[in-house]
Amino acid sequence: MSEPKATSYEMERANFHIFPEYCKGCGLCKEKCPTDVIVWSEKLGVYGTPAVKPKDEDSCIACMICEMVCPDCAISIEKKAKKKAV
Repeated sequence: MSEPKATSYEMERANFHIFPEYCKGCGLCKEKCPTDVIVWSEKLGVYGTPAVKPKDEDSCIACMICEMVCPDCAISIEKKAKKKAV
């Protein structure tokens, strides 16, 4: 069995990874996102329903709620290190 392929989006505070092979399009992540950054994607998930993606790179606060509520582990958030003020 091959490794699932993630569709990745580089954002200001984190890298957003979605695994369309796992996403069933339930919308829990969209429902719980406090900044309303998650939208439906053109890519179809495992059941032929739309997967999700971030709408822009600035709105995500990297709270990881989407990753926590996803029942299928289809989202992975990779936080970036904070930039130190000089």
